[in-house]
Amino acid sequence: MDTITNAPHPLRSAVRGRVLLPGDAGFDVAGRAWNLAVEQSPAAVVEAADANDVVALVRYARSAGLSIAVQPNGHGATGRADGAIVLRTGRLDTVEIDPDTRRARIGAGVPSGRLQAAAAPYGLTGLPGSSPVVSVTGVALGGGLSWFGRAYGWVSDAVTAFDVVDAEARHRRVTAETDPDLFWALRGGGGDFAIVTALELALHPAPCLFGGRMLWAAAHARDVLGAFRRITATAPDELTVWVDLLHFPGADPTVALDVTYLGEESGARDLLAPLDVLPPPVSDSRRIMPVTELGGITAEPTDPSPGVSRAELLTRLDDDAAEALLADPIAPLLSVQLRHLGGALARASDSPHGPLTEPYALYLFGVPTDPAAVTARQRDLAGALPVSGRKPVTFLNRDETVADAFTPAVLDRLRAVKRRHDPDALVRSNFPVAG
Repeated sequence: MDTITNAPHPLRSAVRGRVLLPGDAGFDVAGRAWNLAVEQSPAAVVEAADANDVVALVRYARSAGLSIAVQPNGHGATGRADGAIVLRTGRLDTVEIDPDTRRARIGAGVPSGRLQAAAAPYGLTGLPGSSPVVSVTGVALGGGLSWFGRAYGWVSDAVTAFDVVDAEARHRRVTAETDPDLFWALRGGGGDFAIVTALELALHPAPCLFGGRMLWAAAHARDVLGAFRRITATAPDELTVWVDLLHFPGADPTVALDVTYLGEESGARDLLAPLDVLPPPVSDSRRIMPVTELGGITAEPTDPSPGVSRAELLTRLDDDAAEALLADPIAPLLSVQLRHLGGALARASDSPHGPLTEPYALYLFGVPTDPAAVTARQRDLAGALPVSGRKPVTFLNRDETVADAFTPAVLDRLRAVKRRHDPDALVRSNFPVAG
């Protein structure tokens, strides 16, 4: 296997984009994961100039006996990129909107917020998650949960075509017609099968959006969680509600309720009526908002930072589960979030994960000042709740594998796709299907 050094190297002449090698100024920053608690030591970092650069990089990697780990900006990195070439796709950033067909064609590096900004003038929306800086392609390759998943399903369900460079350095357009198995695997099976350079996806109408966050002191958490349970028991697909137990360093613990509704404000307020009898919130940012401002609801960090996460899917949120959530303070965790699922997410999906039948997702997050204490609290809390034992790919943490997301039968099929399209494991994803 070729080892890349600081000396002049053929990789620099193989591609037109920027190449950073160990010892170069900026290499450590360029090669880091978004989660600064995850360490990775790549052999090189390449910022592809375009799809032809990806072809050239694959040819080089094959000849050098190296693998390629694709990371638009490092979200979801697990430390499995050691010794690989990290490919950054941020410069593959074209966005084309066809308002007549409600379709978008985007480069692999396009973040969610940029797609939203391009679609909004036409009264359209993609399927954005809580962060505007995560790449649409990365989310779609892992299935993808969004604010509008209850109305429209997985993010991957919206994808109609992938442009890829395969392990043989060939440009390919992958659709349900051209290669059904590869198309199926790419729509939620992770990025382990080919390097995506662009994708096409369906957009959805968003003529009116009501959303925002309400915040209370933690003393009202029981009442807020009760209202959350009543609202989600009968919520229409257009309404999405999350509840967050929060405890930031140096601040008193709080409880937040986050909401989006694809419809008029009056309809949203009727559906959210159980909140009207609660104590007055400390703040309430709910309003009619453009789809470009969804990232402000939870105001997640938009710069890399360290964290330790664990996610679970809950089979129910009954009195016992609610009591387990509230029995003790969440510290040393910063956040315990419950997302209401259901709706279109629970309906048929021709994707590796299939229907998401569990009604709630639980996301536990802490800063690793004391990693053992954080993971112990996550383990204890998850152990006290009715979890299903599986979770979406985009919610996996670095200690988990695709076996935590997929059934054995699905894993067998994904591995068969991997063997057929990349038998030498040139493409190395955050969560390899081979384990």
